[in-house]
Amino acid sequence: MRSTVEPASPPEPEGPPRSRGLHRWARRGAIALTALVVVVTAFSFIYNWATDGAGPPAGLRFARAGGFDTRYLEWGTSGPPVVLVPGAFETADTFADLGPVLGASHRVFAIDLTGTGYSAPSPPFDASHLAAQVLAFLRAMHLTGADAPVLVGHSSGAAVVGMTVLEDRHAASGLVFLDGDATPLPSPHFMGWILINPYRTTLLRLGLSQSWLIQQVYQSQCGPACRPLSPAGVETWRRPLEQPGFLQVVGYELGNGIPSLSGQQLHGLRGTAVPKLVVYGRDDPQMDHTQATAAAARIGAPPPVAIPGRHLTMIASPRQLAAAISRLFHPRTP
Repeated sequence: MRSTVEPASPPEPEGPPRSRGLHRWARRGAIALTALVVVVTAFSFIYNWATDGAGPPAGLRFARAGGFDTRYLEWGTSGPPVVLVPGAFETADTFADLGPVLGASHRVFAIDLTGTGYSAPSPPFDASHLAAQVLAFLRAMHLTGADAPVLVGHSSGAAVVGMTVLEDRHAASGLVFLDGDATPLPSPHFMGWILINPYRTTLLRLGLSQSWLIQQVYQSQCGPACRPLSPAGVETWRRPLEQPGFLQVVGYELGNGIPSLSGQQLHGLRGTAVPKLVVYGRDDPQMDHTQATAAAARIGAPPPVAIPGRHLTMIASPRQLAAAISRLFHPRTP
């Protein structure tokens, strides 16, 4: 019997040399990218672990009420009360120059908002929840009724004090928007999904570790009238932002934006009988005269007051600012 052998099939063509080269480089690129991600992720975890544990300093004062642990500073022993509310990346210490000046004729309090600084974190970190913290603090310190304070909100803190009045129209005897108009800040909210942990923590801590960067940001926001930060001054700004709660705040604001009020809420604020005032830095790059005038009209305040400085007027011009705030207590003061 005769057997037959089938001829072998010809080999499949491998494609042109250029195509094979591109596939080879693509595979190598994918491997390199994967290795880089692994290395960066490992570094992030190790760095975050090594830099964890910046605790609060001793001797802090807290008001515990309404589910909030609110750290605060206090100046003055008599006179109508004033409560100072900081903006983003700020704490009660931001008002260290203004507090003693106001304290000469007022009882003055400055707080850390929850999650920023030394107040215990309590999400969510929106204007409504932060207003609840302010109201809890006012009740804890008996700043109610005839002792209701003038509320001063700096930058994004303007939205917080505005919301406080919307939540309780008897909570304040006066309202000051300082270097802020309470409107939403345009921001790429998708960054909250991209800048995820552990990388967010690493980037934030790397930035905070650079004293020169803190100095530069401070000087750009405060202006030439402000003295450069001393090493102790740098630490005053850095240490509160090294607390664990601040990472939660950053993550929330990356996804949801800074505290703000809607147009309807601002209109509601305009309808309240609470005396209002807008104060801004004459050279503030974040809020010029046109914006300040619009903010004042929006909430039913008189024309805004310009004082020397950029965005940190409480540091650049504490005496001028104290005089402007006092106009709410003495409307006829020129």
